[in-house]
Amino acid sequence: MKSTKLSIPYILIMAFMTFACSSTDDAMESAQEGQENNTAYDISGILSKFSGTGVSYAVNGNTVTFTTQDLPNHTSPYWPTDNPLYEAYNGTNSDFRINPNRIETQNIVFTIPLNPEEASNKEVTPMGPIGISRNGVVFFNQYAAGGSPLTNEINSFDQFLGHPAGQGIYHYHIEPAFLTQQFGEDAFLGLLSDGFPVYGPMENGQIITNADLDDYHGHVSVTADFPDGIYHYHITSEDPYLNGNGYFGTPGNISR
Repeated sequence: MKSTKLSIPYILIMAFMTFACSSTDDAMESAQEGQENNTAYDISGILSKFSGTGVSYAVNGNTVTFTTQDLPNHTSPYWPTDNPLYEAYNGTNSDFRINPNRIETQNIVFTIPLNPEEASNKEVTPMGPIGISRNGVVFFNQYAAGGSPLTNEINSFDQFLGHPAGQGIYHYHIEPAFLTQQFGEDAFLGLLSDGFPVYGPMENGQIITNADLDDYHGHVSVTADFPDGIYHYHITSEDPYLNGNGYFGTPGNISR
């Protein structure tokens, strides 16, 4: 049998081609993994859900700017008595005690990312506004004045579970009952200033508990608004109610 000898240049060329193909395949796999691990979220589709008295928004590049007068579109004993929305407390808390503050018009501006991402360094939520609900009322975190638990302050929440702080800033610390009654217990309720959405206390027909959520009081799953899934916060019935140990993403700017 006649043997075939391969020249050294031929062997080198074949070795180079094998290495090049292998490197290309590895690069493609690496790129695919990168796409899977860096999910690109886009919250543009839920902006139209925001409506209420004195709330508006405008998209500017990769951010959305909300401007709100922070006026609830529901009744409360915290409205002045001559306001059509004034209503004496008629909720279920037998320990309700009205606080001395009253609802006043605000001018609060949020600049929020349209493409929220997980932050590498998580920031604690501040006292005061940390997000905005779909009716323009602001969200506060799980602390009362001075960083105290809400244990006693809850007794000043009106029939829709909000109340005003000093300077008349009406806000929700816990479930905004007016919104969940209107839109459902599993509905989109608003955004925190890092751009991640807040949902009600139910998901897929089940009550969400703190045990279902991470340290920031959220998780990744499919929602009605995000069929491909998104990280989102949930309202629960126990402390920290809305948010845990800080923002999951990088918060935008809040001014008032």
